[in-house]
Amino acid sequence: MIKNTASLILMLCLLNACKKDPVTKPVNFTTTSYQSLNTFDDVGKPSNLLKDTIPAGMINFIDSILPNGQNLTISHPEFFSGKLIADVAVTQTSDVYITFVTEDGGSKNSIAFYTYPTNQPPLSAKDIQLITYVFPNAGNLTPLNPGDKAKLGTFNAGTSIGFVLMQNAWDPIKKTMNNDAVHFASNDVLNPEVDPKLKKHAVLINYAPENKILVGFEDYDRTQAGCDNDFNDVVIYATIVKK
Repeated sequence: MIKNTASLILMLCLLNACKKDPVTKPVNFTTTSYQSLNTFDDVGKPSNLLKDTIPAGMINFIDSILPNGQNLTISHPEFFSGKLIADVAVTQTSDVYITFVTEDGGSKNSIAFYTYPTNQPPLSAKDIQLITYVFPNAGNLTPLNPGDKAKLGTFNAGTSIGFVLMQNAWDPIKKTMNNDAVHFASNDVLNPEVDPKLKKHAVLINYAPENKILVGFEDYDRTQAGCDNDFNDVVIYATIVKK
């Protein structure tokens, strides 16, 4: 009996030793509601779009700094240093817009936003009560053109706005979005990777000629071999107009 017990304990110890800690933990937005900012057509292009002029120089700049398939963590490690995130903090009553610039991903991604009190940043998905789709189909074969722009609304001081790429959320058959798609947020804490060095899915890139801060998204789990870490899968920027 003692011998059998010792063998069982040894077996359990070996099994536990073989277990590996997960590198990704799914983030479930089970208490979050979803809505669309505007109506949209059968290919996912929103109504009531505004327009910015995207100069050729900006596109050339993006192509040079975010070339397709090039690992940005190697070419520009400075984008991953520090704790800056791509959320927008409103400091006085302002109109806030986001502009689609370009995409180079293989999935039919959606772009959405959420808000929270600046002094109460989210700690988990439970803190995000509402996600609003802005660009339902901003990924592969998007109907959007560079410069397509949407007004998110008018926000009071003390409000922060975060962005989320919904991985492959646009369904071209049903012509709607899948709320259960994997969420990759501009706030690292909401992303599924366990390693803090891999949680970032939105990088901030300064484009000085137009005084714009570009936000480049990576649309793939960064622990997976298929992730190229090029952060060019969707590129947007925000504009804040103080009232």
